[in-house]
Amino acid sequence: MQVMKWSLIAAAVAAGSTQLAFASAQSESKGFVEDASANLLLRNTYWNRDYNKGTADQKVWAQGFIGTFESGFTQGTVGFGIDAFGLLGVKLDGGAGTAGDHNLGGIGMLNTEGTRNSKGVFPPKDEWSQAGAAVKARVSNTVLKYGHQMPELPVLAYDDSRLLPQSFTGTLLTSSEIEGLELNVGRFTQDSPMWSPASDEGDLKSINVYGGSYQITDDLSIALYFSDVEDVYKKKYANINYNIPLGEDRALNFDFNIYKTKYDETKYDEDTTANVFFDNDLEGDDNTIWSLAGKYSTGPHAFILAYQQNSGDVGYAYDMGDGGSAIWVANSYYSDFNNADEKSVQASYELDFGGYGIPGLSWKTAYVYGYDIKVPNDSDAKEREFFNQVKYTIQSGPAKDLSFKARNSIYRTDNRFGTDLNEWRLFIEYPLEIL
Repeated sequence: MQVMKWSLIAAAVAAGSTQLAFASAQSESKGFVEDASANLLLRNTYWNRDYNKGTADQKVWAQGFIGTFESGFTQGTVGFGIDAFGLLGVKLDGGAGTAGDHNLGGIGMLNTEGTRNSKGVFPPKDEWSQAGAAVKARVSNTVLKYGHQMPELPVLAYDDSRLLPQSFTGTLLTSSEIEGLELNVGRFTQDSPMWSPASDEGDLKSINVYGGSYQITDDLSIALYFSDVEDVYKKKYANINYNIPLGEDRALNFDFNIYKTKYDETKYDEDTTANVFFDNDLEGDDNTIWSLAGKYSTGPHAFILAYQQNSGDVGYAYDMGDGGSAIWVANSYYSDFNNADEKSVQASYELDFGGYGIPGLSWKTAYVYGYDIKVPNDSDAKEREFFNQVKYTIQSGPAKDLSFKARNSIYRTDNRFGTDLNEWRLFIEYPLEIL
């Protein structure tokens, strides 16, 4: 997740540096068909989680097809349009019990049968599919959208880390009437997980979100968001991102993120999924998690140091109605280092091989150490992760944009609160432009 977050930060800085004319986007509409686009993403992925303390290994190989269509807006004062997607997942390899719902001991990759087999596990299906659509209307630079969506907000963020993406059903209003300022207000009532075609399998009652981000200058941006997941928790989020140019190819970036969460007491007491993140012996229902990351970039190299801390009565939970990527903090890799009272430090390095004549090739390595984790009858449990990711995207020719990504996490804990593992995630992705 952290790799994606740095990319989003870089994109935001780049967008802020562009001088926008800020004419009405609707007044420049060419039409429903003329501005339409259709794309197909072919995604082949293999995951292998090797537990070295006796737990059965989890291995999954699958092929995904992710089709998206985005219409333009009809011309006029108010423009109308439609966005739609179609998903197909095909199991290539993966035994029963190795994939499926996280709550069933799997890794959330494949859709599973509704009944257990003779071994007491839910066998994965050979294939499954899903389709969704949303209608949209635009006035000036404000868009109202209702239907199936994939929101990317810090308090409501869909997960696309496995085979097929997560989606939500509801209403989202996005307004960009003032240059540099984006405001969002939304309400969603259904959650479709990555491994299921059902539109409401996430058991979401409702989530209300509102907030916005503002690019103050080319190098300084802020964000503030709020959310309320019915009967689960309320969250507040804030971000400050500051970039200091130091020369033609050097820069220093600081990124601060903070969440304050108030958990519903009934949910905290009764939901065993939530209690995985918490110490059941603790009394209370609030959490604060924050992180501060500093990134020094020079040419093709980048060096990152980060500190992250939890405080309050319990740990930080997410993906309980607000999406599997609703954790925009620095130390989020395989582990999120988000347990009760946990503190964590990170040292990482990024290399863009384009600076050495191999455009499209990049490498990231990181080490994160978490300590002072509060678990039953203890307050000093520890965990650590060594992370590596290599990605290559073909830059030209018939296979242009075909990408290969290999991600490895070596995770260790002191056996008081987690399970050691070695994990590989392999991806091959090929985007095709249809329209």
